[in-house]
Amino acid sequence: MEVTDALQQFATRMGDNTLILGHRVSEWCGHAPVLEEDIALANTALDLIGQTQFWLGLAAEIQDEGKSADDIAFLRDVWDFRNLLLLELPNDDFGRTLMRQFLFDAWQSIHLPRLALSSDPRVAAIAEKASKEVAYHVERSADTVVGLGDGSAESHKRMQAALDYLWPYVGEIFDTDEVDDVLSEAGIVTHPSSLKGEYYALIERVLTKATLSIPEDPFAHKGGRSGFRHTEHLGHILVEMQWLQRAYPGSKW
Repeated sequence: MEVTDALQQFATRMGDNTLILGHRVSEWCGHAPVLEEDIALANTALDLIGQTQFWLGLAAEIQDEGKSADDIAFLRDVWDFRNLLLLELPNDDFGRTLMRQFLFDAWQSIHLPRLALSSDPRVAAIAEKASKEVAYHVERSADTVVGLGDGSAESHKRMQAALDYLWPYVGEIFDTDEVDDVLSEAGIVTHPSSLKGEYYALIERVLTKATLSIPEDPFAHKGGRSGFRHTEHLGHILVEMQWLQRAYPGSKW
């Protein structure tokens, strides 16, 4: 695999992650349990979509077919998406939403500062900007997980249930392939496998403080970042997200 092809795949994966999670988080707008959380989640979604614009813009630039970030976001079908399965799961209750956010924020908080040192200046610039946002995201989501996990009996039960449900999807973060090998050898990314220990140490520290038990089952659902397999939920997300562009192709405000 050529470095250019690998970088285009990588940028697409990064953009798809933030696009799908940003859409999921935006579903809480007007529906969160308290006004402060409603506003906070809406701002988080905006940050994620902003990051998507950069990553998918880079993917479009490398692809060099005259497409934009919007084209990549709104004119692809399910099998062309490369996001982690974790991020397309339904919100369910507030606890599951915040647990998923923390598990992803923890990864981003470790991954993006390494990308900011990339040998590719475009990757480094995107990562440097995004890492400032993620530093706040992970602080907020970790504090909320601790507050709910170590809160009432009901909130603790719900947070443990959320962790148990989401845990089998966490391992896909470290499901590496030729894209990661090629780019790490070129100095563009840090190989994900080298960050595994730091990631698990971070989430263990927070979840212990939240009085939550990390599941011992090592099983991991995989296939999202390769496009080999997605959950049935992604199709429903895309129907909602893409219908306007599909119904009125090329429309502009």
